[in-house]
Amino acid sequence: MFGLNYLFPHWGILVQIFAIVHFVRRRPENYWFFIIFFGGFLGAAVYIVVEVLPDLTLLRGVFQGFGKRSRIQALETLILDNPSPGNYEELGELLLEQKQYKRAREAFNKAIAARADSPHTFYFRAESSLGLNDFPAAIADLERVVGGDSKFDYYRAAGLLADAYARTGDMDRAAPLFELATQFSTTPETLYNYAHFLKLQNRSSEAREWTEKLLLKKRTLPGYMQRRERPWFRKAKALRKELANAG
Repeated sequence: MFGLNYLFPHWGILVQIFAIVHFVRRRPENYWFFIIFFGGFLGAAVYIVVEVLPDLTLLRGVFQGFGKRSRIQALETLILDNPSPGNYEELGELLLEQKQYKRAREAFNKAIAARADSPHTFYFRAESSLGLNDFPAAIADLERVVGGDSKFDYYRAAGLLADAYARTGDMDRAAPLFELATQFSTTPETLYNYAHFLKLQNRSSEAREWTEKLLLKKRTLPGYMQRRERPWFRKAKALRKELANAG
């Protein structure tokens, strides 16, 4: 311990700084900030054990990302000689996972131009369009998918179509799809989108009810899923605040 103090007289502060940086980036529960800030080294250490170490499992996605980028480059080369629909579909899926929505949609466009019989390709192209906030394009593809199978991707396609309708002001078509999706899907994404839909309709009490359902759901999820779905819980808290301010 003396050696550490000699080499790093403020090593406890460094641990706190590390914990605060992680807190700002990952945005867990707000009470952790006070534990880190006022708890000194001990508080920061507790935070690292509870929040940082479990996050290390998410690093697998970082390392997988390197492999996916290599695969993207390999597919782009392969397509020069073999521009098959399957190669374009795989390329599009990899680009979509990397959040390169424009390039992903271009790949799906080429796959569909060559073969337009796969609902998955239309579904993935719709996700790319949603990533670009191109709701009309997403609606066209999602209508095709949901029209063929309303249960597609465990009702997620129906929920996404409902949300796209709502964001373009088509509440009449959004309502029955949300009713269908929320009967069978309790994913944070679907619950948040439905609560947001209710807010857009000025149904504030119902929006608050569904927002609370989403936030309560966090308690029942295992830790790794809480971390994966954290953006939706964060959005739900912001929505709850908006609804409270609106009265």
